[in-house]
Amino acid sequence: MKTYILKRLGQSFLTVALVVMVVFLLLRLMPTSGYFERDDYINMDEAARTEYLRTLGVLDNPFVAFGKFVAGLSRGDLGRSISVYPRTQISEIIAQKAPYSLAFGLSAITISIVVGLWLGIAMANHKDKLIDGLGTGYIVIVRAIPSLIYLFLIQIWVSGLLGWPMIFYEDQPVSWILPVISIALSSVAWYAIWLRRFMVDEENKDYIKFAISKGMRRKYVMTRHVLRNAAVPIVQYLPAQILLTISGSLVVESIYSIPGLGGLLVYAIRQQDNPLVQVLVLLFSVLGVFGVFLGDVLMVLVDPRIKLAGTEKRKVQA
Repeated sequence: MKTYILKRLGQSFLTVALVVMVVFLLLRLMPTSGYFERDDYINMDEAARTEYLRTLGVLDNPFVAFGKFVAGLSRGDLGRSISVYPRTQISEIIAQKAPYSLAFGLSAITISIVVGLWLGIAMANHKDKLIDGLGTGYIVIVRAIPSLIYLFLIQIWVSGLLGWPMIFYEDQPVSWILPVISIALSSVAWYAIWLRRFMVDEENKDYIKFAISKGMRRKYVMTRHVLRNAAVPIVQYLPAQILLTISGSLVVESIYSIPGLGGLLVYAIRQQDNPLVQVLVLLFSVLGVFGVFLGDVLMVLVDPRIKLAGTEKRKVQA
């Protein structure tokens, strides 16, 4: 168990390091104007621009610059924003933005888990009936249509129909409802489709058919055995889903003008604020990779068959 966790932790660390290095080097290929405030770039001559870039380390060897960036991270220095929030520490910006993404993310996760799991169970228990057809239709729409299209339609139609604000206002709680629902829509479909699939697969196994043929109540079998075993694969992806949802939705935060981390990344890329972009990408990659790592560990904890498989392999080798 310890060996497995350490191995996965090492792989996760290596993945994050590669992602950060690639993003850091790719940003070095972007125009250097992204390292200047707009007025400063216009007012400086070429010699002054070169000297400014040299002080930032942009003109250093890319691998030397990357080493300095990593050294800064180890000291807790994330650098300063250039064009989005000029001369402001990036750590301060994240501290201001993260609570918004956290609040919307946690709310959306609660809705997605409750509604998604309920829908998946209902669809599995009533195959080829009305609820199954409606659920399948919802899943197809959400997964087949680009999210920007249906999220934009929800923003326009629902806000117009109910008279709700089209963008986020901190002092108007009603303006929080549509963004939370919009973030949850995709996750609801994901939980529903996979739980239905795993439950149907489990229901068709011989031990379930045998239990029902012996007279056990179908409801008891579906709850005690089918649902319990079908939920195991969901556990693997749950931490990643939670962490990535908390980190903020790029699309939803942008269209509803929510001052969170997701919308901040889009704006930082637009403004070519390279230091801010690389820190946000680092944050999102760490959350994603750490979520996958937690999912793998949870699978080992909740599914004893994984441990048995490892034990049998060692016995065979011995």
